[in-house]
Amino acid sequence: MSTPSPVREHEHEFEAALGLPELLPAGETVIWQGSPDWRTLAVQVMHVRTLSFYFAVMLLWRASTLKYDGASWFAIAQSMALLLPLAMVALGLLMGFAWLTSKTSVYTVTNRRVVMRIGIVLTVTFNLPHRLIESVSLRPFAKGTADIALLLAPTDNIAYGNLWPHARPWRLRRTEPMLRAVPNGARVGELLASAMQASLIPSESLAGSAPARQKQEHPAFGDARQARALAV
Repeated sequence: MSTPSPVREHEHEFEAALGLPELLPAGETVIWQGSPDWRTLAVQVMHVRTLSFYFAVMLLWRASTLKYDGASWFAIAQSMALLLPLAMVALGLLMGFAWLTSKTSVYTVTNRRVVMRIGIVLTVTFNLPHRLIESVSLRPFAKGTADIALLLAPTDNIAYGNLWPHARPWRLRRTEPMLRAVPNGARVGELLASAMQASLIPSESLAGSAPARQKQEHPAFGDARQARALAV
């Protein structure tokens, strides 16, 4: 029996339920639903903290260069007044994109699937049945947020560009959908792992594969050889 591929559907003006293009069938229930934390997105995905440091170094370097060349403090202040707004605009645009991404994204975990409704201009919904997910990886951040990456079966793949920024970084050949900056991420990971273990049915396409599991890897998503199950 062949395993169906992840279903991608364009969002319509009307949603049958928040984050869902249609009502769930009988016997399927929502276990968790949420959106990315926009502050974590800004720091971890848009790298606003790193860019802020970069801009600060560049401004200090510019000021020190002008002072070394004999410029007055007034001239230095004028130069800073021209450069600082540009840096603030760039950071503001990135933070605004993170906020819009958070407001337009809804992640839903049911007892049978993971649903990702994403997209700012063009909204797209990805249906990921539990049986298509080989493993789940957790990357924790400060204040309890976490990224949760979903490794799909080798026969199923989603274009990286269709997922970004909801994709595990640099996994271009075999993309991994990612629930980004999930609040209370460890708890959500446990719920997802438990739901997958409860609903997993062996299929021909996954024969010989290890059971779907929740594993917590190195914070940089290194290749952990011994994965620890978060749900018994």
